[in-house]
Amino acid sequence: MRFYEYEAKNLLKKQLISVPSQRLARTVEEAREAATQIGFPLVLKSQVRSGGRMKAGGVKFASAVDEVEAAASEIFKLKVRGKAPVGILVESKGDVQQEYYVGVTYDAAAKLPVAIFSDLGGIDIEEVAKQNPERVAKSHLSVLMPFSDFRAKQLVGSVGITGGDLNSLTQIFSRLIRTFLDYDLTLAEINPLAKLSDGSFVALDAHIEMEDVTIPRHSQTLTELGIGRTQEATDLTPFEKKAAEMFAGEGWVGGSMVDFGGSMGLLGGGGGTSLVAFDSIKKQGGDPANFCDWGGNFSAVDKVYQLAKLVLEKPGVEKIAVITCVLQAARVDLIARGVIKAVLEKGYSSAEKIAVFRVPGGWEEEGFRILKKYKVNFLDRSFSIDDAVREGIRNMR
Repeated sequence: MRFYEYEAKNLLKKQLISVPSQRLARTVEEAREAATQIGFPLVLKSQVRSGGRMKAGGVKFASAVDEVEAAASEIFKLKVRGKAPVGILVESKGDVQQEYYVGVTYDAAAKLPVAIFSDLGGIDIEEVAKQNPERVAKSHLSVLMPFSDFRAKQLVGSVGITGGDLNSLTQIFSRLIRTFLDYDLTLAEINPLAKLSDGSFVALDAHIEMEDVTIPRHSQTLTELGIGRTQEATDLTPFEKKAAEMFAGEGWVGGSMVDFGGSMGLLGGGGGTSLVAFDSIKKQGGDPANFCDWGGNFSAVDKVYQLAKLVLEKPGVEKIAVITCVLQAARVDLIARGVIKAVLEKGYSSAEKIAVFRVPGGWEEEGFRILKKYKVNFLDRSFSIDDAVREGIRNMR
């Protein structure tokens, strides 16, 4: 479950991590009232579960009441990647001297949490890692041994931070790591974490995601913070809503679809393969249109057909990649038929529209025969998921 920014910051405050003075406004009038209580200058931020708010115009600054009213009116009317805001976070705007990145996420390859720190905040950590790897420190965390603040201090100090800043940042980083571990999170990120001119540190933006299956375990905290699962449905893009309706239909046993707005559609599932394939696409310079994890037995042609058709109809999708791990219970021939049926029905050439097909499973020979007939680029089980992604990206060009 993804938290809104105001929800993430409420959780951070509970962990004694400072955030700017703020109020959530659901109307223009509430935004004006919040502004008079907090004081100027201010920043107004659209509350949507999506990146790209700044570029879309969902973040605005104000130094007077009339500016607040104008900015709030525009933000409430604005959709970011198809998502309407549930409110506007009105925050004080401090005098920032330095920005940092602190985050914890899960490394699927290592099967361990990984803590990340950088003294270059305010930009994507992936870009910092590419352009200035020496400014990024990271370390895997044990799931067996208790966490020690000294580990956080080593990471912060490894990029050259000393003195009082080292102690302050270590304290914040340690609290964020414990929040990640205590609340079964899959992501806990503050970017940027700012040092203000008065020497204090505040979380200017935060992203938090929680493992769905652990939500009941933390229901009391979520209720206290005003976070409910029913909110998730209101924040889905049209593409995600269609997927949710499909997965809830008769004969389905779950599934997951997330909109990412790229050009390479992804179909896949099975034992974390979708996460591996998605991460591989990003690492190899691809532009995924979606994350997809199909649930249950996908030998049925109609299920695969519906799924492929949904992704093909997504705006911006140029080609699709079908990538799974070894699924002995799934029939390759039926999966191939379902995907090809959707492609042909939409009026495309299967040879052109399917960038790569890598589905090891049962009835492979029959599946390969069908794929060859329709000139689909496919790989057998001797090729890895990374190989399949590399081939798919090559065919996107």
